[in-house]
This record gives sequence, C-alpha cells and structure tokens, in this order.
Amino acid sequence: MAHAGSSKSSRHYKSNSTSAAKKREYDRAYRKREKGSLAPDGPKKRRLNAEGAKRWAERKRRGIAGKGGKDISHTKSGRLTTENKTKNRGRNGKNGKSTKK
Repeated sequence: MAHAGSSKSSRHYKSNSTSAAKKREYDRAYRKREKGSLAPDGPKKRRLNAEGAKRWAERKRRGIAGKGGKDISHTKSGRLTTENKTKNRGRNGKNGKSTKK
C-alpha cells in the first residue's frame, strides 16, 4: 500500500508549483460551489427557496395559484401586488437588476 503523498499526481504537484497553484485555485472554487454559499443546499439557495415559498403562499391566499393570470409583484415599499406578467418580467433592467415600481 502506498503512503500518503506518494501518488503520481502528488509527486507532479510537488515539482510543479504553477500547476499546484492552479489546482489549489480550482479546488477552492469547487468547494465553494459544492459545499459553500453556492451549493444546492447552501444559504443562498435556501433563501431563494424561502422567497419562492412566500410568493406561492401569497398566490394561494389570493386564489390565483396555478391558474396563470397576473404575477405577484414587489413594490418599492416591499409590499406585494398583482401585476401583468409582461410588465413585471420585462422590468428587469441592466444585468437583471429590477427597477421596482
């Protein structure tokens, strides 16, 4: 059985510092994507799912859930209101940043 650090790849990274630096950078990004804030069950995803659940609950409360029709839209004050789909979804300006009514 081989000892830790004696694999072909580990020997390669020991003798090639630029390759090792690239691998460390890639590994950092991979861990962030798989384990960190961008992970499927990470804090950002949980927050987005919670926001979606709130919108769905509001649509159910108003009796328009699953029926098409108008969208639930956010106002500048943070309240929810019904609005035409095309206006609501077309408002996302530069880089998808909303210009709330």
